[in-house]
Amino acid sequence: EITTKLKTVTVKLKDTLLANTTYAINFGSAIKDVNEGNPLKGFTYVFSTGNVIDSLRLTGKVILAETGKVDSTLMVMLYRNANDSSVQQKRPTYIATVNGDGSFIFNNLPPGNFNVYALNDGDGGKTYNSKTEIFAFADSIINITENTAAVSLYAYAEEKKEKTQAATTVKAKTAAQKKLKYTTKAVSERQDLRYDLELEFSNELKKFDSTRIVLTDTNYIPIINTVVKSDSNKIIIKNKWVEGADYRLIIFKDAVVDKIDSALAKTDTLRFKTKTTTDYGNVVIRFSNIDFTKHPVLQFTQDDNVKESYPITGKEWRNKLFTPGEYEIRILYDANKNGKWDPGDYAKKIQPEKVIAIPKKIAVKENWDNESEIIL
Repeated sequence: EITTKLKTVTVKLKDTLLANTTYAINFGSAIKDVNEGNPLKGFTYVFSTGNVIDSLRLTGKVILAETGKVDSTLMVMLYRNANDSSVQQKRPTYIATVNGDGSFIFNNLPPGNFNVYALNDGDGGKTYNSKTEIFAFADSIINITENTAAVSLYAYAEEKKEKTQAATTVKAKTAAQKKLKYTTKAVSERQDLRYDLELEFSNELKKFDSTRIVLTDTNYIPIINTVVKSDSNKIIIKNKWVEGADYRLIIFKDAVVDKIDSALAKTDTLRFKTKTTTDYGNVVIRFSNIDFTKHPVLQFTQDDNVKESYPITGKEWRNKLFTPGEYEIRILYDANKNGKWDPGDYAKKIQPEKVIAIPKKIAVKENWDNESEIIL
């Protein structure tokens, strides 16, 4: 219980304190002078219930494994002489906050063995009790001595939080589902030379007839070697696109039927054009000190969303058809070689796959040679 009067701050401790233990009250920037509002930054009051004030320390850093970035909302927790389940059942012995650069420090520690964890404590219980909480654990018990090395923790969420949908939209969505519609980027944007053309339907499809979806030229002559496939609520048209060419896609009204036996209202003809090679940038990236034994994958991201991903097999990587824009770059060490980042599993003591965030961004200009060097 904390009270103030004029120049005095009084802290009443209602719990029983442990014998021969050093305690620290961390005020942060909570104490300010009344006139200017200037805070007494980082003020900590330390006392002991024994004859000695413990003076050992532990430092380290917490990194978000998926992005290689840091999160200052995390806290680091120490458990003394604990077992693996302690972090899920008990509050920690010591807590430290993570700074803006991902670093943390524990002062006034006693010697001994500690389990070290990091947590974004969603419910305030200071225990790891949800797989959607961001969490990290050290591989082994840390022995605190005068020469204890800094600890690196890689935080992850084992499961993603599901996005909730407002209940008010359910009725409107149900009514809309009765009418089968589709959307495609090919009309509003020119078709990308690197990717398939996709039609996304409003409902999941039950039947489709590939012969009733026909890709043609401007004279309505069918393009040979075109492959039409169905995937849930999508129709995918695979073709070797010619740059700067005009195409027609004829979708007959009986081409698809959805789960509630709805078909398209009418036959449609989509007119679209493909991009040219000058619409792309030529990207060349050279790597120094990269470890190929860790199966590195080059990731290009925007707003923390991976837009492009490529395995790195040599000290130089090239792509002549790269979408222009500003990107952040990451290097994923893909341990299981599945091409994507995988979280950890505390129950199985599996650490997450690690990502290195490259500090500088890359701006890819169209019809331009964009060269960069990454030194790891």
